[in-house]
Amino acid sequence: MKTSVVRPHLLRARHQLLLETRSRNRFLSTSRPIGLSQPQAKAFNSSLALDSASNLAESSILNRSEVTNVLTAAQKGALSPIQQYQKLVQTGTLRSDEHQTRIIQKLQRFHDQLMTYSPPLVPDPKTQGSIISRFFSRESQEPVIPLEQVPKGLYLYGDVGTGKTMLMDLFYQTLPTSITRKRRVHFHAFMIDVHKRVHAAKAAMGYKGGDPILPVARDLANEAYVLCFDEFQVTDIADAMILRRLLESLMSHGVVCVITSNRHPDDLYKNGIQRSSFVPAIELLKTRFEVTDLDSGTDYRRIPRALSHVYYHPLTQENRSEIDKIFDSITSDDRSDPVVPNRPLMTWGRTLRVPESTSKVAKFTFSELCGNPLSAADYLEVTKQFPTVFVLDVPKMGMDSKDMARRFITFIDACYESKTKLFVTSEVPIYQVFSDESAQGKGSMSDHMRSVMDDLGLPSDIVGSSSMFTGEEEVFAFARACSRLVQMGSKEWAESAGQM
Repeated sequence: MKTSVVRPHLLRARHQLLLETRSRNRFLSTSRPIGLSQPQAKAFNSSLALDSASNLAESSILNRSEVTNVLTAAQKGALSPIQQYQKLVQTGTLRSDEHQTRIIQKLQRFHDQLMTYSPPLVPDPKTQGSIISRFFSRESQEPVIPLEQVPKGLYLYGDVGTGKTMLMDLFYQTLPTSITRKRRVHFHAFMIDVHKRVHAAKAAMGYKGGDPILPVARDLANEAYVLCFDEFQVTDIADAMILRRLLESLMSHGVVCVITSNRHPDDLYKNGIQRSSFVPAIELLKTRFEVTDLDSGTDYRRIPRALSHVYYHPLTQENRSEIDKIFDSITSDDRSDPVVPNRPLMTWGRTLRVPESTSKVAKFTFSELCGNPLSAADYLEVTKQFPTVFVLDVPKMGMDSKDMARRFITFIDACYESKTKLFVTSEVPIYQVFSDESAQGKGSMSDHMRSVMDDLGLPSDIVGSSSMFTGEEEVFAFARACSRLVQMGSKEWAESAGQM
């Protein structure tokens, strides 16, 4: 009797198919930033077309109405990155840019590598030996493949407006449909998710302890072996302490990444607490990623934009009445969705009360939004739940309101990331709420602040400057928030934002 022999490579292919199907089903049903409902997660993880449209606008769009159709074709995987870029140029959606063409060619090479790349199988810990053997060799049971066998990732860095996000999204949307284990996420939201997972892993390990990064990296790799991170930055010591281990563990499971950032790896977490512990992560980025500068000399931010009337100052009764009229007009369209006072919003296991809201529009006073100890996770939840947000009575902030200023900057970042339509009443022009007299007209602006503001295209006579922010990361966050407020007040933003 002839025995049927199953060849090892067929077993491997069958196992791979099983893992792909299982992880895809689990990813589609459960993978989302923790704390978001399924509809919110769908909006969060499927906002690529909107994000791309916004960033294409920054990258010199000539005919915005054609963007959606072109991106839809790309999402079907019918075009390669370079074909997609050429089509955008041919249709007049983008101006031809030799520097961006060079970056697209790098994305194309990376795209071609992934066509023949077979990531290693992600192990199921339940099948890795007995409980006793796993206990005594907890880390050695994690199979590690040499990093040299994993394709190098891409690290794209440059100033605001150089088209980083557009290029990354173009790459992501042209990945073939056969690559199902993929994820595109803003880095800030990704790290919130990672910290949640690490906390859960520590709780599961109990008093015996262990390295929680290993199971977190394994689960992330099981969900996606192609990761695209937008706006990679390190400002928090908790992030800095785990990033090296996390990146190494992800790569050991065959994960490849495309990263966008405003900074070269050498400038990440500059002057941060215990930065020496983060240096190995910097070296990993420099050795396992192709680091590419996107600055081409073309400053798309300086292309004139018509401003939309969404910001109102000063805090007069006339402006308050005007903003109330807008709120009433937007919220009265659907009688089945009335304005509800103190709507509960769950975030991080606690309840945040929204003073006035429908299911899609929320209204806060500045003190309600920034006068309480809310975190980035709270603001992300607000902006994912409500595509339109009103913030009333924003004061001019000085040294006595530094904490509130930091929270407001975090809120602005969350609005920008979520494509939120923002309406504001403020004491002074919204771009100047962080400025103070001590930094005005006295030549006290630091060289670093002047350099950062110039890089972001922000004349100091328009946005002012602030003596509140002194550290390098603080200055950058302040200037970036001002830049984003300017962009979020533009006609293009008002027309495209606030959609789910």
